[in-house]
Amino acid sequence: MCGIGGYSLSSKTPIDRTVVARALLAGIAERGGDAAGFAHRGHSGAVTVHKQRTGASDLLELIDVPRSATQLLVHVRDFTKGHPSLGANNHPIRHGAVVGIHNGTIVNDDKLFARNAIERAAPGMTVDSEIIFALAERSRGRTARALEQLVGSMATAWLDEGRPELLLARGMGRPLWTGTARGAFFFASTRVALELVAQYAALELRLREFPLGTVVAVDDGKVVARERFRPDMSFVEEDLPAVRAPHERDATLQRLAALHAA
Repeated sequence: MCGIGGYSLSSKTPIDRTVVARALLAGIAERGGDAAGFAHRGHSGAVTVHKQRTGASDLLELIDVPRSATQLLVHVRDFTKGHPSLGANNHPIRHGAVVGIHNGTIVNDDKLFARNAIERAAPGMTVDSEIIFALAERSRGRTARALEQLVGSMATAWLDEGRPELLLARGMGRPLWTGTARGAFFFASTRVALELVAQYAALELRLREFPLGTVVAVDDGKVVARERFRPDMSFVEEDLPAVRAPHERDATLQRLAALHAA
């Protein structure tokens, strides 16, 4: 169980990039305390990544997103495969030109790495999520077909330094919400995270649950492409509590309120 969030913004919108990044992080903080991180980019195409082996509460004040950034990914981790002591296993994960985040479990990652003759991005790396971004890099233009190879649960997003959009996809077994306003597209594992964005950025957002079996490309704050895919529905997972780190939720919300008041 993990938490994901992020945005695509128009370069013209006055929305404070750091404020909404912190709000998104606070809204997903309860979903994992093993590691946390964020990534952003502007029109240069290069993705900047920061991650650390702490919960969200220790990352919140370190988030500083430049005004030029138009895309963001945030993540909190409750690890299953790929120990967080190896930084490469933590999110956002880089594989080649792709940087991504994932909530869920992919059970056939090792088979897919072998079948497609893809090398891991770093020595000792074992995190299952990496296969999503390895396939995404290899399958530009055929993303939906690539996602159909995966067995497991998935809500995921990534940035590709070889293309301008933010990509967002949902398979089976994981929640995903979107919030939209003029020139702004937000997503998160929880509706609460988007409500925090609306509160702290003084926005009116249209909130929707993101449909299963869908992948979208988002640029300049709006969806520019949409595809459907058929998730493999064979995976059966034990019921997991959504709240994995209530202490992180409480601490992060308190710090967010204090930062905003200051």
